[in-house]
Amino acid sequence: MLVFFAVVLSLSLASAFADRVPRSCGACEPSLCDPLPEEGCKSGTIFDSCGCCSLCAAGEGEPCRGRGTTAKRCASGLECVKSDKNKKTKLGVCACKTNYEMCGSDGVTYKTGCDLKVASLKSVSEEKPEIKVLNKGKCATAPVIVTAPGEVYNVTGSQVYLSCEAIGIPTPVITWKKISPLTKKEAGSYECHAVNAKGEASAVGTIHVVESIDDIPVKKVTKDDEL
Repeated sequence: MLVFFAVVLSLSLASAFADRVPRSCGACEPSLCDPLPEEGCKSGTIFDSCGCCSLCAAGEGEPCRGRGTTAKRCASGLECVKSDKNKKTKLGVCACKTNYEMCGSDGVTYKTGCDLKVASLKSVSEEKPEIKVLNKGKCATAPVIVTAPGEVYNVTGSQVYLSCEAIGIPTPVITWKKISPLTKKEAGSYECHAVNAKGEASAVGTIHVVESIDDIPVKKVTKDDEL
């Protein structure tokens, strides 16, 4: 009984392998294969349906083939997707299997893993280091102050707020100071300090303390400001 099962399993595997290789494939002779382009293949190479000759793979957004068509097959990491409107056609378009951002070893955030792979292939073709995946998501970046505190005028005894906005990955921690109530002793310059694992950034704001609202200077609006 065990012998019979082994024979059946062996025949099934052989049949499945035969289905993957076209019956028209003869002995593999690499010398008869068409040469690849001198500039190389932007999306890498794949073997033909016989598993013998290397061919340029189709990149993201390029047409890909179904059985019996002349279009290319998608590169590794891509899949051939057919439009719902054209399911009967044998042609599709190569789309990336990973639709999330990735951080490369070159410190660049790529929209998809496929974009990273294309950049890596280009880098290697230029005899530069291979670009590897560091992590899913955006690359870590040092803080950048996007909204500096600027100048603030306020009256003695009132509250005053200095605003400061910073971006970075991971999210930077901002050290800031709120002064309430305000006295003339608090007039001066204050620093907004943003820190994360990649670095730090700072910006300075100034507080002017006046006796009354009439002492606050009015900014004149020019035509350039209106535009």
